Amino acid sequence: MGQESKVPKNESVHTKEPPPVNGIRHYKWWFRVTLYTLFVISGQSAATLLGRFYYDKGGNSKWMATLVQSAGFPILLAPLLIFYVYSPPTRSTTTTTRSSPSAFTLTVLYLSIGLLMAGDNMLYSYGLLYLPVSTYSLLCATQLAFSAVLSFFLNSQKFSPSILNSVVLLTISASLLAIGTNSTDPTNVSKGKYVIGFIFTLAASAGYSLWLSVTQLAFQRVIKRETITAVLEMQIFPSLVATCACLVGLFAGGDWKGLKEEMEKYGEGKVSYVMTLVWTAVTWQISSVGSVGLIFEASSLFSNVISTLALPVIPILAVIFFHDRLNGVKVVAMLLAFWGFISYIHQHYIDNRKSKTTRTDDEDN
Repeated sequence: MGQESKVPKNESVHTKEPPPVNGIRHYKWWFRVTLYTLFVISGQSAATLLGRFYYDKGGNSKWMATLVQSAGFPILLAPLLIFYVYSPPTRSTTTTTRSSPSAFTLTVLYLSIGLLMAGDNMLYSYGLLYLPVSTYSLLCATQLAFSAVLSFFLNSQKFSPSILNSVVLLTISASLLAIGTNSTDPTNVSKGKYVIGFIFTLAASAGYSLWLSVTQLAFQRVIKRETITAVLEMQIFPSLVATCACLVGLFAGGDWKGLKEEMEKYGEGKVSYVMTLVWTAVTWQISSVGSVGLIFEASSLFSNVISTLALPVIPILAVIFFHDRLNGVKVVAMLLAFWGFISYIHQHYIDNRKSKTTRTDDEDN
């Protein structure tokens, strides 16, 4: 992990190198990666289903749909405080004190990432409002292509055949899932709004990939700390900025005036309306913490791969909770997604073995 900045630029860097392979630290690294992966898949899947439930039952506020994507950050304050109090100082925190970023630098960083997050969330909300679900999902799959390009320029990410294979398989999987989804066009949507939704969703996919790459760059160049508190702070403070921006939009745009009527006319009742928004906010935070954690432990591209992997999981949950039919196209899409995920993990395993061999040869010499 800490050796990332010392890798020569001409070397292939697929993910950050885990701690020393022999010993408990290696397994702890894999445990964290697995935990963050579960956070992304479970959080994103639940949040997507709850978002669809919100719209299906009568919710129509774009600012509210955007606000809940970042407003759940207070639930992270308790674990942050616990880690502040009970976590002992680590080697990385004691040796990098002199090079810690200033308060001004961190403020600019969190403001920039938070505003990017708010804008990206709004773009996604508009896209889902104006596009059929199938078209929306297909366009969201383009985030992997954007991430590959941005990771190459911003994070010096190199791609082996296995990495490219993983990206292609996951993109095809999401595309098959989108094409095979029986979705109807939104009602009362003009051609102009359809074009707007198309462009906004494409821009949101690019923005999400930019957020991942910028966050990885921030960890490498600015944060420079290998602690769980760094992961939580990178989620909490930008989310605070994004939430404030959404609140300004909610009141300035006048959407807040219709929230009471929206709650009263909600298909499942007022309590269900409130609980839908609350749990949507919570699950988005779980997903976001997982994404930031994977950027910290691995790379922005790996985080994007896991995010795309969550797409085929949603139909399984839809079968359970909404009684959707799981057809052959969805099964093939899921198999391709898991194949792509295994391909990426296999490449990381190969890189890990190579690093072990190199260290062993250096020690023998």
